[in-house]
Amino acid sequence: MAPSQKWERRWHPLREEWVVYAAHRNSRPWSGASSPVNTPAPEFDPQCYLCPGNKRVSEVHNPAYKSIYVFNNDHPVVGESAPTPEPYTFPNEVYQSGHAQGISRVICFSPNHSLSLGDLEVDQVFDVFRTFREQTLEMLKNPSIHSLLIFENRGQEVGVSNPHPHGQLYATTFPLRNIEQQCQLSRKHLKEKGKSIFDAIVENELADHRRLIIEDDLTVSFIPYFARYAYETMIFPKSNYQHLGQMDDESLRSLARNFRTVVRKMDRLYEVQFPYVLTVMQAPVDQNDHPEFRLHLWLQPPLRRPGLLKYLAGPELGAGNFMADTMPEEKAEELRNSRDRA
Repeated sequence: MAPSQKWERRWHPLREEWVVYAAHRNSRPWSGASSPVNTPAPEFDPQCYLCPGNKRVSEVHNPAYKSIYVFNNDHPVVGESAPTPEPYTFPNEVYQSGHAQGISRVICFSPNHSLSLGDLEVDQVFDVFRTFREQTLEMLKNPSIHSLLIFENRGQEVGVSNPHPHGQLYATTFPLRNIEQQCQLSRKHLKEKGKSIFDAIVENELADHRRLIIEDDLTVSFIPYFARYAYETMIFPKSNYQHLGQMDDESLRSLARNFRTVVRKMDRLYEVQFPYVLTVMQAPVDQNDHPEFRLHLWLQPPLRRPGLLKYLAGPELGAGNFMADTMPEEKAEELRNSRDRA
């Protein structure tokens, strides 16, 4: 049976829920909203608060930076000076509140306003990943930090308010839910099966081959068997690292190169700048050892076909079950065959 004719459920081991695949639905008629058309950006935008030399909303002027620029977010989600929540009195304990404490930073990847992380040269992407590693090492030394999320939102389709090439860092004093859940599930799997759930996932994908995108001696990328989004991609170092701080330059460069190639294949596929959310998934940086966790990059692009996004609707938001319109095997083959743009 061709992938586009498949109709089945698959278990998502990192979320403990079923994903329903109905690949025949991807070709159904569509007259709803479409993905906006990408418009070329200038190399410098005098109105951009992230471009070199420009003034931010905080009245601080950016330096005339030439490569990577990191600063504390002017509108942080979590902050070191987060206020004490206003006390409320309720008849039971169902409602709770707490401090939104932590560190929020912006990481500008390049002074060139027109680029994105995937547009940079390999050495430049490697430099960005080295900055991710430096930030991770800093947070590992901070006893108040529990979890760390480094991410890039790319494209207005995922809500980006500024197209300047940048990512963000949230270092929180409390557990981040996805990381906490994955640790719990993998800890259970390690105890029962003798290997982490991530080791099991990588083992399965390397054995199957159908969903692999790029593999070299140090890194492998694939659309997982249980992918929810059409081109959802996981990128794993083949060695078992808990966080970026444990990686040497050779392995980190391989990770950066694999990521760059995957993104450029995505861009080439539809000849657009592919929107996505990139998250660097790392073990908690809480001073403890986490053998159950395995570092990986997680790319979640909302496009399912040219100009058409995957929208979360009744089944996802109401029932809590993700309905996928494509098969992972089919989408992985498309990316494998897509040329890395020049």
